[in-house]
Amino acid sequence: MDLLRAVPSLAAGPVVDLGCGNGAAAVALATFGRPLSGIDSSPAMLAEAKALGIYDSLHQADIGRWAPDGAPPALIFCNAVLHWLPDHATLIPRLAAMLAPGGTLAVQVPHQNNAPSHRLWLSLAEELFPGRIDPDQGPGVLRPAEYHRLLSPLGELSLWETEYYQQLDACEDGHPVRRFTETTYARPILAALDEGEQARLIAAYEGVMDKVYPAAPDGTVLFPFRRMFFTLTR
Repeated sequence: MDLLRAVPSLAAGPVVDLGCGNGAAAVALATFGRPLSGIDSSPAMLAEAKALGIYDSLHQADIGRWAPDGAPPALIFCNAVLHWLPDHATLIPRLAAMLAPGGTLAVQVPHQNNAPSHRLWLSLAEELFPGRIDPDQGPGVLRPAEYHRLLSPLGELSLWETEYYQQLDACEDGHPVRRFTETTYARPILAALDEGEQARLIAAYEGVMDKVYPAAPDGTVLFPFRRMFFTLTR
């Protein structure tokens, strides 16, 4: 919703929810009153999105290779998806070039890689299992200055970050931050290890999390999570 509120007045053309998932943004995007398409690579997610009955069309596609097959979009909306795709220096200008004149590319990506919650997965894995983990396999997000240099020549750019404080629920089977990160950021790291190695890494990670993100008496944890946003109007 913070990203949508930053979208300027739209040019003529449809709206594309690129990496739409299960349609979490569909209701809000439909308020623009434009033809709304959802693009995702997951058939399961697209089935959930279709059940909403909001999208005018849904397409299964590799979002890194997607291109519109109709009118140029007035808005390409990419919420929490592009960080899983490589080579932003090529990808994002290519998306911007698909826009209608005056159209907007709106992007939000997690920018948490340097926080202890994420960085320690890699540093502990390298300490325990040297050379086993590729540090470049995780989310690929450029520095803000790099996005600025890349995108400011392409149109009107607005770039910002926000740190959100989330209260994570207590977990009976581990630290809440570990449970939060292991199914997303840490997934490829853990996948490279066998079951015993995973247990060693998780134990080491848990020991640090207790100090970095201490739990309240009820077991909940206040967890700061940084996200980067930009809108680029062609």
